[in-house]
Amino acid sequence: MSTSLEELASAAATCTRCRLSKGRTQVVFGVGDPHAGVMFIGEGPGYYEDKQGEPFVGAAGQLLTKLLREIGLERSDVYITNVVRCRPPGNRDPLPDEIEACTPWLTGTLELVAPRVIVTLGNFATRVILDRAVSISRVRGQRFEIQGRTVIPTFHPAAILHGGGESSSQMAAIRSDFATVRRVLDEPVPVPVAAEEQLGLF
Repeated sequence: MSTSLEELASAAATCTRCRLSKGRTQVVFGVGDPHAGVMFIGEGPGYYEDKQGEPFVGAAGQLLTKLLREIGLERSDVYITNVVRCRPPGNRDPLPDEIEACTPWLTGTLELVAPRVIVTLGNFATRVILDRAVSISRVRGQRFEIQGRTVIPTFHPAAILHGGGESSSQMAAIRSDFATVRRVLDEPVPVPVAAEEQLGLF
């Protein structure tokens, strides 16, 4: 187990666990605050991400940055990554065995960053984190409590751009979901039961 994100990213940089390694320019690991309270997880790198080595740098990334700023956050305040760390050819959907091969990198990232809130962007990230076959349109905006963390699924920013842009109903929905993220971050951090007992509250 790597003891830092830098070590994990270094190990991932030479990964050949699946066929995606053969067509990549570079592994796109993740970016942001290594101790962020919120982590955003997308599907996989696109063309620009593959070239620059950073997730969400194209048009979808610009929209993500805008949505973050609307709730008082910058990219440097959060951690951003993807389910798969190499670009699928032609930006196709990642295949099940590719997702499985990349899951240890995602698991390691979650353990090291230890975010309080996870925001899954789109179907693939939502299904991986919730570990069930769900439709993003059915679960978006809901709060799921998993292993002490709050998971909030929402649409992928690319889906907004492809589905009518900022005037679409999907844009209104994703703005509502980001407002939910803000509310969760503003809630007091629960005190562990053991600590409460030590304080004599029970």
